Amino acid sequence: MVGNDIVDIEEAIQASNWQRPRFLNKLFTVQEQLCVHNSTNQFLMVWRLWSMKEAAYKLFTQLHPSRFYKPKQFECKIDNLKGIVIFQDFKCYVDTKITSKYIISEARLVEPKMTSDILKFQNENTDGKSKVLKTELLKSVAKRYQTQSEILKVVKNKFGVPTVRFGLKEINVSLTHHGNYGAYAIF
Repeated sequence: MVGNDIVDIEEAIQASNWQRPRFLNKLFTVQEQLCVHNSTNQFLMVWRLWSMKEAAYKLFTQLHPSRFYKPKQFECKIDNLKGIVIFQDFKCYVDTKITSKYIISEARLVEPKMTSDILKFQNENTDGKSKVLKTELLKSVAKRYQTQSEILKVVKNKFGVPTVRFGLKEINVSLTHHGNYGAYAIF
């Protein structure tokens, strides 16, 4: 199983106000807030921690189907570009890649090797971005499983957790998009 999350840096610069009062306290533990304050680039650290939490949440909800909002309870520990996220008795490993355009995190139960494929969108609206992302995901799954993408289907459970199905096979996937970037990961 895998969870991923991407943050478009330009979109985050324009659309977020992470420095407003109580923002950090609502989302991050005291240790994470110290990590932000001690960082040489506080903005990137905020969005790195956020992407780690989101990736871990997506992985957790594959294991424990549910929908809830408790970002502060997903606690991140960072060592260079590798990290660990802990939530109650759940623990996962997170790899993060930071570029000048985006931050992407990928969570797994075992130490991960980043496998997300990144897409740059061309002026699509939100629905168009989701469609492009799903199409590219299905092409990749078809290639990996040596089948035709037409027989594959992205299915979400009642909590919005996606899988790809064909025949009796069900493949764990994770999808994410923000601003001009999207990514998918296949387990």
